[in-house]
Amino acid sequence: MKTSILVLFLFLMNVQGTIAQTSTTGVEQQINELSKLKWRWMADKNVEKLTSLFHDQSKFVHMSGTWKKDEELDIIKTGSIWYKEADVHDIAVEVIDNSTAIVWTRITLTAHVRGNDALNEFTVTEVYKKERKDWKLLALTFSSVRDTHVIKH
Repeated sequence: MKTSILVLFLFLMNVQGTIAQTSTTGVEQQINELSKLKWRWMADKNVEKLTSLFHDQSKFVHMSGTWKKDEELDIIKTGSIWYKEADVHDIAVEVIDNSTAIVWTRITLTAHVRGNDALNEFTVTEVYKKERKDWKLLALTFSSVRDTHVIKH
């Protein structure tokens, strides 16, 4: 009898662990897709979608400065920086307590800046916070790296 109860207990613990693992993987996939969509919306200058994605207190760190949501949206809208294409080489997503997500993405970014196309290697760090049912981008930081840079998973 004791052996049966122990086996049942271990089985239930394994099932519960599998369910928790699956839901975390699902959230990570959701954030991964949201990050990819963000790059598409930036390339398309889709300020409407980005306005709802960016948290009101979000900050953006670029090679030339740090600014807040409204300035980032204006930069995208006017095309003073046009994120033409983000070629994603690698992405790592970590979710903490199902309410915070950190994304590290290694990209080659083709951007139109000050009248010229620029091609740069970056690791971009994004921080997302879940508010009600939606994920909001709190921070986006571009770090210049070599093309051999590797994200540890």
